Amino acid sequence: MDERIQRKVEKLEQQCQKEAKEFAKKVQELQKSNQVAFQHFQELDEHISYVATKVCHLGDQLEGVNTPRQRAVEAQKLMKYFNEFLDGELKSDVFTNSEKIKEAADIIQKLHLIAQELPFDRFSEVKSKIASKYHDLECQLIQEFTSAQRRGEISRMREVAAVLLHFKGYSHCVDVYIKQCQEGAYLRNDIFEDAGILCQRVNKQVGDIFSNPETVLAKLIQNVFEIKLQSFVKEQLEECRKSDAEQYLKNLYDLYTRTTNLSSKLMEFNLGTDKQTFLSKLIKSIFISYLENYIEVETGYLKSRSAMILQRYYDSKNHQKRSIGTGGIQDLKERIRQRTNLPLGPSIDTHGETFLSQEVVVNLLQETKQAFERCHRLSDPSDLPRNAFRIFTILVEFLCIEHIDYALETGLAGIPSSDSRNANLYFLDVVQQANTIFHLFDKQFNDHLMPLISSSPKLSECLQKKKEIIEQMEMKLDTGIDRTLNCMIGQMKHILAAEQKKTDFKPEDENNVLIQYTNACVKVCAYVRKQVEKIKNSMDGKNVDTVLMELGVRFHRLIYEHLQQYSYSCMGGMLAICEVAEYRKCAKDFKIPMVLHLFDTLHALCNLLVVAPDNLKQVCSGEQLANLDKNILHSFVQLRADYRSARLARHFS
Repeated sequence: MDERIQRKVEKLEQQCQKEAKEFAKKVQELQKSNQVAFQHFQELDEHISYVATKVCHLGDQLEGVNTPRQRAVEAQKLMKYFNEFLDGELKSDVFTNSEKIKEAADIIQKLHLIAQELPFDRFSEVKSKIASKYHDLECQLIQEFTSAQRRGEISRMREVAAVLLHFKGYSHCVDVYIKQCQEGAYLRNDIFEDAGILCQRVNKQVGDIFSNPETVLAKLIQNVFEIKLQSFVKEQLEECRKSDAEQYLKNLYDLYTRTTNLSSKLMEFNLGTDKQTFLSKLIKSIFISYLENYIEVETGYLKSRSAMILQRYYDSKNHQKRSIGTGGIQDLKERIRQRTNLPLGPSIDTHGETFLSQEVVVNLLQETKQAFERCHRLSDPSDLPRNAFRIFTILVEFLCIEHIDYALETGLAGIPSSDSRNANLYFLDVVQQANTIFHLFDKQFNDHLMPLISSSPKLSECLQKKKEIIEQMEMKLDTGIDRTLNCMIGQMKHILAAEQKKTDFKPEDENNVLIQYTNACVKVCAYVRKQVEKIKNSMDGKNVDTVLMELGVRFHRLIYEHLQQYSYSCMGGMLAICEVAEYRKCAKDFKIPMVLHLFDTLHALCNLLVVAPDNLKQVCSGEQLANLDKNILHSFVQLRADYRSARLARHFS
């Protein structure tokens, strides 16, 4: 079996080698035939190139002969048609057949150009005939264009427009297109939306009709602005221009805004090279007569409106606004008041009215905010900072001077003298409201005025004016607060004078003292706590600490001087210590370390009223009293009822 398989394998190998040799021979033959075919193709390609060169040369020669021939034929035809005009009878089919109007238009346009070169004296009649035919064909083409537009046949419109392109009446064709585009376009209540939709629709089809679509679209937009929008704006503004300044300004702002918004949408379209300038000129042509004196109308309206808001408020309070006065006498009074803190002129009872209204302020700021917005939109960029400054000065005049400053002056006049009994102190309410109002004023300054003047010289002018106003108001607020604090101390003096008795600290029966502190102390502490709470509610930030510290120092001085007026027995000294402890507890409400320290020291001084004579020197050298002047210590020791005894005097000396 192995021998059989081996023989079969050898036989198959021989057969495979034989077939491989035959296949290799066949491949060599195919390669040879392929090389022969490639050589034939090369020869054929060279032959074709040669023939093509000959054909191109022949074509150039034919064209050189044919072009003059075509021109001659064309000239012959034109001469033939010209002869018909000379004879006065148009026989050619091209002039009589209405379907060949395109060919007739081409011929008459060329004849019209030729006729313009001819002398008038010899060819006047034929020139007039050609011109007449030119005009007739032009009218027919425009009529055909109009009919095609009404039927909505864009392709026919494109054909006629292409023919009319070389005619003088091409612009009339564009005018007809623009006129018909606008038929039925303004059906909504919003003319600006209608205009935008119209321009979008025309922008999509104008390129399919005219060879210069950007010029046609620009002309349509110009027509919309100068006719439709201008007449609409005039109608809306003229009727309220003289009768209603508020409505006039609102309408002007609204119309100008909507017009500029429409212009922004139209910027998306191709209108030529400088479409920004083109659209700006159109807007300017509509609004220039209204924008020239805009700021005069704005400031006049803002003044009258602000005055009306203020007057309406004072009328609601049945208050006749008094004249604050200006000039030399008022300035002199102001300087005297700043230096002496004396009330000048009679005190006015305001019955608790601050004459400040947040509603009035919000109305004034709202009117000014709208004025700033209109100013930003309607002012020329070069005039914007100056116009914004004018609006700001009106706000300062009516809000800061006529309202806040007037309320401060009235509040100052309403502060009673420091020796008045049961005085009602309303000036802190004025401070609270003035503080709130000025925060609103400052917010509007930063939010609405600053962006309009930030890059102009008017910025420093506005900041300076604002600084002057703040300083002027702070000066009056400081004066009012100082006088109010004086009144508070005066009230405390009245309480102490009315409630404190000499026998409180030197009782007749030393063994029968049942109270921890006197009625005077209770009433003073209650009064102080009430005023501290009022100050905290009326101010904010560091101002609270500053005023409370001043009140605390004056409160301490009052109690210190009050205690100096009495002589103290042993039990009376204990009562004084208890009272000062109560005053110190009251001083803790101030949350001012310095004030608390003053009362701690005063409490330590009161210990000198009860300490045993032998321990006086030790107490005086203690931590709280060691740094005090010896005269102060001595003054307190002198208040003791037993001070005259030789023993006490000797110990203290």
